[in-house]
Amino acid sequence: MLLSYLCGSFFFAHFRTTTTKMLEFIEFHAEDVEFELPNAEIISFWILETIKAEQSLLGGALNFIFCSDEYLYRLNMEYLQHDTYTDVITFPYADEHVEGDIFVSIDRVADNAQDLGVSFAEELHRVLIHGVLHLIGYDDLSDEDEAEMRTKENFYLKLLPKL
Repeated sequence: MLLSYLCGSFFFAHFRTTTTKMLEFIEFHAEDVEFELPNAEIISFWILETIKAEQSLLGGALNFIFCSDEYLYRLNMEYLQHDTYTDVITFPYADEHVEGDIFVSIDRVADNAQDLGVSFAEELHRVLIHGVLHLIGYDDLSDEDEAEMRTKENFYLKLLPKL
């Protein structure tokens, strides 16, 4: 019994240390806007838990870059040849694990939140987890894929503590 407890304590301490070290790979930046993500540590933990729940692995840097509509539009044109505004663009850097850059238009998130009648924070969290799901391997090109993505977003949004 004592051995089991000690092993459990060791495992928990190891898990906590590993999780804390993994959180260091998740970073938030602002490119051409003044924006700082509130509750960044809680959001990082939520993102990491989402990755784990999807049986994926954070294998390198995961950067969230907050920017303006115009900045993201230019990226969309230059790298994807899409002549449209969007709320998020994801650039994966690995296939076998989660690693990449997720660019988020703060302007678009604010507009979408207003149009959808939700808070800015709720829409921002949806966009953040949407980008993570893309890096995990989910797509939203077909109606079926989009429905699956939305179901996953809703599931993980419910797991985020009320901030």
